[in-house]
Amino acid sequence: MTAVAATNETKKQTREPTPRRRTWEGFRRNPLGVGSVAVLVLMALVALCAPLIAPFPEGYGTDISLPPSAAHWFGTDDVGQDVFAQVIWGTRVSITVGAAASALAILIGLLLGVVAAYFRRLDTPLGVLIDLSLSLPVLPLMILVAALAGPSVTTLVMVIALFSWPEVARVVRSQALAIVPLPYVSAARMLGASAGRIIRSHLLPGVMPVVGVSVVLTVSRAVLAEAGLSFLGLGDPGSWSWGGILHKAQLSGSLASAWWTTLFPSLAILLLVVAATLVSVAYNDARNHRGER
Repeated sequence: MTAVAATNETKKQTREPTPRRRTWEGFRRNPLGVGSVAVLVLMALVALCAPLIAPFPEGYGTDISLPPSAAHWFGTDDVGQDVFAQVIWGTRVSITVGAAASALAILIGLLLGVVAAYFRRLDTPLGVLIDLSLSLPVLPLMILVAALAGPSVTTLVMVIALFSWPEVARVVRSQALAIVPLPYVSAARMLGASAGRIIRSHLLPGVMPVVGVSVVLTVSRAVLAEAGLSFLGLGDPGSWSWGGILHKAQLSGSLASAWWTTLFPSLAILLLVVAATLVSVAYNDARNHRGER
């Protein structure tokens, strides 16, 4: 009987899904989440394959300010450049800036959040730094720093990351504060494990679920910030981005006379932000196992 009971217990444990498996199953059952992931993957593929989709928009053309047609899907601008090509190449720069700025912001926020939670002597000064950074007027400071540093893709990445890490740090710190008092962390400390080992083995795996949500949201916010700064003329003038397209349309006066020059890059920004938001919501619901019957 003991062997039978042990066998039944083993089968039960085998059938019991792991938290990661439950999260994946919950996410997979959410059509909005899966569809949004497909949209983000498609945008990433467009950014990677931009040279194969459309030629780089440069120079002048003879078809000036034409509305969308079979020859020019998104129409042309005031100098005859194809708006479809601008949006395709703008996808590359916008997503690159968003991903790079998000990665840097998450790295800074993750480091400071974990350090503040584990080293209690640093919690107060780092907590004050995080709260102070969150209270700053972000957009005016972004404009000021970007204007002083000069327009370039590198400047955009650094400026956006500089003002995006506090939100990540606050979320990571709150999650890590709940992990530090747990018994297995205390046991590791009593057994002589170093602070670096405890952080790598226990704190980082524990905060990764909230970091996963922050990744997608931070990318979408970074893309929005890049679009705003580029629209104000603080982007790289030698490259195309969605905000740069809007800026050039505004300079040429096409905002009122040629609606297609602003509609399609605006739709691209909207699509990415909505898709990223839906992915984060679906992932968070699946991680918390909401909606299960």
